[in-house]
Amino acid sequence: MSSNIGIIDYGAGNLQSVVNAFKFVGFEAKLVKNADELAKFDKAVLPGVGAFALAMNRLKELNMHEAIKEFTKSGKPFLGICLGMQLLFDESDEFGVSKGLELISGRVKKFNEAEFKTPLKIPHIGWNGLNFTRQTALNANLGASEYLYFVHSYHVVCEPKFALATSEYGYEFISAVCADNIYGFQPHPEKSSDAGLKILRNFGRL
Repeated sequence: MSSNIGIIDYGAGNLQSVVNAFKFVGFEAKLVKNADELAKFDKAVLPGVGAFALAMNRLKELNMHEAIKEFTKSGKPFLGICLGMQLLFDESDEFGVSKGLELISGRVKKFNEAEFKTPLKIPHIGWNGLNFTRQTALNANLGASEYLYFVHSYHVVCEPKFALATSEYGYEFISAVCADNIYGFQPHPEKSSDAGLKILRNFGRL
């Protein structure tokens, strides 16, 4: 199986931790800054932390948004992590409406404290359960529920058919998605011990 994984580098977050996590589970991963180089990889990962609009603007400056769309059209495995997962969707409400990559239908909304069953702090930070709603190659050899590490104030809202897992924070929200060859995880697998490493290993084996 090929282990040629490109980690998209657009200046958002500690990307080396993702590279190191893939290395730990036996796969070679390289940072990709040049949009023209993305197509050379067999798999790609879009990590990210920070603001949605700023991240999209940076991807556009690098012409990486078009390279990502072409990559996903090719059928190659693609994984969005945290903000990278949110960027897969049509738009976000963060600091006004911003258009995303439009690879999966849905939008990104802030946690609505008015709907919380009990008072909780925003952002949602720490370990929380990930409850898988269906079986895919990415959650092979994992339990029906696993604990992963989250850091976010916004979450995706989309059709149930795209949901791969849900989590509870004030209310139930979609915390992982899958649409054909495109996967997304709101938590950080690279910071989530054994369960997170299993997810990355499964992605490397696709």
